[in-house]
Amino acid sequence: MARAGITPARLAEAAADLADESGLEQVTAAAVARRFGVQTASLYSHVSGTPALRESVSLLALAELADRAEAAVLGRSRRDALAGLANAFRDYAREHPGRFAATVVPLSAETARASAGPRHARLIAAVLLGYGLDGAVHVHATRLLGSTIRGFITIEAGGGFDHSTPPPGESWDEIIDALDAILSDWPTR
Repeated sequence: MARAGITPARLAEAAADLADESGLEQVTAAAVARRFGVQTASLYSHVSGTPALRESVSLLALAELADRAEAAVLGRSRRDALAGLANAFRDYAREHPGRFAATVVPLSAETARASAGPRHARLIAAVLLGYGLDGAVHVHATRLLGSTIRGFITIEAGGGFDHSTPPPGESWDEIIDALDAILSDWPTR
């Protein structure tokens, strides 16, 4: 029987909650052990240490975010699918800032393949397919979407838009419109 109800899934959830409350950098084996009221050593039969805990948060967050993004994109195309994807990411980051930060924790190639990362790739591919983008431009368009969406979310979360007008939500809508226009008229070579 697991001591204090410790399981890998419960550890990941506790670490994810801690990340949301205090930041991903505060997720340590010692901090999570305190949440369970046990010594740090009690965790080591379930997780190898702090890096593995942060990786578990990443895997959990990638799966949760893929579920949300999939629901937001399903049955939509072009701008509606793009907005659904972008809004799913932004809403998730607002609700779960530590988990969202964990979605960029480096994973080994094997772990990444087994994660929800490939689901994210398929969702982005589906959005881009609505614009007729595939092949050589797919990687470029994917990077444009990822850097624009994540960049805005990261700056907003850091308070970078707090002292300027218009409000961030207005800029967000304009950015989605601009991305839609770019994807609709992607230059081909």
